[in-house]
Amino acid sequence: MSTDNKIITREEIRQEDKWAIEDLFTNDEDWKKEYALVKELCEKLQAYKGKLGESATVLVEFFNLLFKAEYHFERVYVYANQKYHEDTANAIYQNLADQANGLEVSLKSASAFCTPEILSIPEATITQFLASNEELELYRRILEEISRKKAHTLSAGEEALLADAGEVLGAPSNIYSMFNNADIKFPDIMGEDGDKVPVTHGRYVTYMESKDRRVRKEAFESVYSSYRSMKNTAASLFASNVKASMFAAKAKKYDSTIAMYLDDTDVPVEVYKNLIDTIHANLPKFYKYVALRKKLLGVDELHMYDVYAPLVSDVDMKYTFDQAREMVLEGLVPLGERYINLLKEGFDNRWIDIYENEGKRSGAYSWGAYGTHPYVLLNYHPNLDNVFTLAHEMGHALHTYHSNETQPYPYAGYKIFVAEVASTCNEALLIQHLLNKIDDKKQRAYLVNHFIESFKGTVFRQTMFAEFEMLAHAKAEEGEALTSEVLCKIYHDLNVKYYGEDMVIDSEIDMEWAKIPHFYTPFYVYQYATGFSAAIALSRKILKEGEKAVEDYIGFLRGGSSADPITLLRGAGVDMASKDPINEALALFEELVDELEELTK
Repeated sequence: MSTDNKIITREEIRQEDKWAIEDLFTNDEDWKKEYALVKELCEKLQAYKGKLGESATVLVEFFNLLFKAEYHFERVYVYANQKYHEDTANAIYQNLADQANGLEVSLKSASAFCTPEILSIPEATITQFLASNEELELYRRILEEISRKKAHTLSAGEEALLADAGEVLGAPSNIYSMFNNADIKFPDIMGEDGDKVPVTHGRYVTYMESKDRRVRKEAFESVYSSYRSMKNTAASLFASNVKASMFAAKAKKYDSTIAMYLDDTDVPVEVYKNLIDTIHANLPKFYKYVALRKKLLGVDELHMYDVYAPLVSDVDMKYTFDQAREMVLEGLVPLGERYINLLKEGFDNRWIDIYENEGKRSGAYSWGAYGTHPYVLLNYHPNLDNVFTLAHEMGHALHTYHSNETQPYPYAGYKIFVAEVASTCNEALLIQHLLNKIDDKKQRAYLVNHFIESFKGTVFRQTMFAEFEMLAHAKAEEGEALTSEVLCKIYHDLNVKYYGEDMVIDSEIDMEWAKIPHFYTPFYVYQYATGFSAAIALSRKILKEGEKAVEDYIGFLRGGSSADPITLLRGAGVDMASKDPINEALALFEELVDELEELTK
């Protein structure tokens, strides 16, 4: 683990604290061989161009070859990028990641003829193919999805051209990753003990949770002054990414970028807008919490750098990674013995890259390739938030594990809309377990506030991000330039709306949009809020109904993309096409705020 005043290098991390990336590829030479294999498979795919309608056998052969190529490409792509994420300044893996990005374009280009060519086959012929060839049945849902998107499918030549443009269209995201992970530096600050300490992405939240308001303010100003000094570069990158999305949406004949991205996950745009409308209607509940935070901190003015300050004094809930592991194992017992054994397998067999090191990608994620166990990237610091991050990311990992175990490769990958459900359900079960264990009034208040903070960060904050994206993309689609001034104004006004009159909206926070990597995956973040709402409902069902609810939930985890996201969640007992799960979650939020107020009297 890193020391207090120095970010250690990758080489200084203990082997047992690094993920077992060798389980994917033993070394770079093996990666290069598989890279070459994918290149070869791309060439073979081209041989099927113009032939897919000849017979069911030819169509099956093509699909088998396509998914073989995608399977091996996924392994190549994941390894190159995970090695790059270990140290984003490492030129070797910058190069491998670039090669993998280029290979993705080659694969998309090689198979671009597929969808338009299948759409040119008469429906009666497709029906006959399915009836005459049992092997083709595996691809029935894929054929149905191709048909569903018929209005947005281009000619073979146009699809190939769009695929070839993929690397260029993805450039803003790649450049932003270099800018945000490798290049931007934040000024040192004076720590709580008076010594100079570095500010990094990984340490920022820890500083923002400091009891010392000066430390919080200095860290806040350190980070956002750095982004402000690069505001024009950041705005240009953001705007370029929006323009890339607009180009793709226009090419695909969508009315808007939001319509394109939500159609990709088969979720109606109304679900997105319902979320924002429901949160707007419930903002008074959040204002109540903001007012309570101001009161408990005892400040004349509540500033944005006070948002993460501890509200309960004399409670120091710090946990080593080993302690976090045991807490997660205990908290997830309601999910059954097999689930717990799979968690242990992940903990014991280095699925996790645990600690921050110099150049390591910020944040946390779960990822991996079919046929190999999932991986989890952390930047673990010994606080309660990171315990919940561990539970969250292992929720993703075991969702992937169950899906990969159950579904054939074409349907193993699940849509983003359901991705946040499993992770957040783990968090909800863990917090309930901890609340059930703790009688101490101050510790209970601390945990209740932590649960409230989860709502704040995942429901209110992510919805605000989602609204920012929607407004920014809409302005660009109306022809307005997304300058830093325009983006800062949108962001400032949303903070005013979401936090209410008891919060001082410091000018520094206007630049926060430049700090959010998820904006480079447009219209992604709303799913944190919908996923959290679904997870609250599911966790309550599991705790109330026991084995039957767990069985339904595990069935959902095994679903992959075998059905659309709304249908999969309905199978687990939650209807996300309605506003009910969001309203129910926010009713619980208000109950928690009331309990915190009572506990802190």
